[in-house]
Amino acid sequence: MPEAEVVYSDVKFTRRKKGASEAVTPSTDSTYSEIKISKTQPSTAQLSEDPQQAAVIKGSKVTSERVVLVVLSVLLAAALVALCFTTFDKSRTNQELENLKLKQTKCESNLTETLSKIKSCSTVQPTCPGPKVIDDPCYKCEGGWELHGEKCYYFSNNESSWNKSRDECRAKGGDLVKIESREEQTFLERKLTDVMTEAEDKFWIGLTDSAVEKTWVWVDGSPLNESLKFWSRNEPDNWNGTNGEHPDGEDCARMGEKGGAVDLNCWFDAFCSKPHRSICEKAGVNGKFKKVCD
Repeated sequence: MPEAEVVYSDVKFTRRKKGASEAVTPSTDSTYSEIKISKTQPSTAQLSEDPQQAAVIKGSKVTSERVVLVVLSVLLAAALVALCFTTFDKSRTNQELENLKLKQTKCESNLTETLSKIKSCSTVQPTCPGPKVIDDPCYKCEGGWELHGEKCYYFSNNESSWNKSRDECRAKGGDLVKIESREEQTFLERKLTDVMTEAEDKFWIGLTDSAVEKTWVWVDGSPLNESLKFWSRNEPDNWNGTNGEHPDGEDCARMGEKGGAVDLNCWFDAFCSKPHRSICEKAGVNGKFKKVCD
């Protein structure tokens, strides 16, 4: 029940004394009257309209929530569809990549086998009758060198620093090996897997960044091809020793992985003064097969 407001009002009343001859002397008495006025209440019409208005507002709110819910549902469904397509495409791409890697490995094996069968001029094929010399090109290497393709490789057993190893290769008419193809890396990696005796029994190659840090160049001055680099994981790291005893860091490259390398990645940077075996390289000598007849 609404609380009533109290308003006080001063009401004045005048009384006359009896007697015509007497002067009329008005007498005023004051009487206080208490009047109670209730707070204004909403009219019946207003009361009857409020529930309808509330219902309209509530209905509008529910409709908006439904619209938002529907939009979110559509977006979620679209996201799920996109995710499914992306997952499918990724799976298909990974499968195609694996197939390409298998084909690449097979091609490299075939190429390596083909190059290993290139004729050596030391081979004598007596076939008579016929000319003593035929136009059949071949390549030959000096004793101790191994022919592969058109190049000769020397796998030194001497353990020396990078600079001394290079001097040894130069004295033999070559230089530390420069790896110019994935096929060449494949040949060398497989060869070292067979000749290495332990994990640290690695071989120097003709790659260094001693002139400019992080700028790797081959012994002929050509820069390292970014598409033909075979660094092992986290290499090169330019480690400067346990107590920093090598302030120049690791500036020379060596290669080899006793148990075989993952995807041919078996290059490591090392201190140039560390003694290692090395791989020398030089071009094979071009010649012709000879047929010997009595």
